[in-house]
Amino acid sequence: MAIVEKVDGFFIPNVTLIGVGAAKAIPERIVYLNATKPLLVTDKGIVHTGILKQITDILDEAAMEYAIYDETVPNPTDLNVAAGVELYKKEECDSLISIGGGSSHDCCKGIGLVVSNGGKIHDYEGVDKSTKAMPPYLAVNTTAGTASEITRFCIITDSARKVKMAIVDWRITPSVAINDPILMVGMPPALTAATGMDALTHAVEAYVSTGATPLTDACAEKAIKLVSENLRRAVANGSDIHAREGMCYAQYLAGMAFNNASLGHVHAMAHQLGGFYNLPHGECNAILLPIVEEYNLLAHLDKFINIARMMDENIDGLSKRDAAELAISAIRRLSQDVGIPASITELAKRYGKEVSRSDIPTMVANAQKDACGLTNPRKMTDAAVQQLYEIAF
Repeated sequence: MAIVEKVDGFFIPNVTLIGVGAAKAIPERIVYLNATKPLLVTDKGIVHTGILKQITDILDEAAMEYAIYDETVPNPTDLNVAAGVELYKKEECDSLISIGGGSSHDCCKGIGLVVSNGGKIHDYEGVDKSTKAMPPYLAVNTTAGTASEITRFCIITDSARKVKMAIVDWRITPSVAINDPILMVGMPPALTAATGMDALTHAVEAYVSTGATPLTDACAEKAIKLVSENLRRAVANGSDIHAREGMCYAQYLAGMAFNNASLGHVHAMAHQLGGFYNLPHGECNAILLPIVEEYNLLAHLDKFINIARMMDENIDGLSKRDAAELAISAIRRLSQDVGIPASITELAKRYGKEVSRSDIPTMVANAQKDACGLTNPRKMTDAAVQQLYEIAF
């Protein structure tokens, strides 16, 4: 009998520290990486909340030199990366620390890729395009959602094309990840909700992905359960440290799942909404998640039944199809409870932006090229993607 070779990879940081006070270990971990002067990559929101000062106070106490790039924008761009690379070289840095959520981490990864490999960030769109290792890299997470602090994914907006470039490269996985719930207490309810639904999207998409394995399934299942148990509490009371810590673990486990099983068309489609309209990634995912997964039901009825169970739905006496559909209902209810807008149009109004259905054909074409869609469990035709966008609008 011929044996068909199939090897599954599993990518995570070398070291992860999770828990109250974990951030205090940053200086010693930088030293362990044989580095002396990191570039801190963050955004103005992290500066204004005082989180950056919390980190710089820790570095100052350890008498560690550093430089700061704090111009990262939501949906970071190629221009952010180029500016960060220039500052890294000017300040003669030898390592990187990202502080924030997905935007800061993604920008930092882009900077590290170009610093080590040369060229422009556009050269690395796709899978494993780099040839040289990143500089020593420590990621400090301040939101419970993106899991970018542990992943080999980097999403950068091409400002000329208005397209989000999906970069998947094992070399950009951070060496050290820090998840300290103390840094997350000040997150406003809306951001807590958006990042929490992002974590749920990661877990669900990885769970039903064609790249799923027993390892990623175990991570995704626990992540879905933890989001279901903790997100409402974290949104209702940001000072609930137990809910914050629960979401730390939820988003990290979801990251372990999708970092290795990849994602699906929720992300492929959400990336286009971010690229076209600069809409928040987590909320785009949250709106698309029940719509896309309802289309995907046929491909994985058993797994959607499991999702319903993990989200505390009563499936006793139901047919497989009806039980699976309860997973979609549970996702919609959670999204509604934490205040996610019901449609893309409503989301755009919240942020003072305009969207147009006339852009859908272009977004369909770009979504079909997105690497995240390769592992969607159900074949997506252009017509299907068009229809799903229409529903979401």
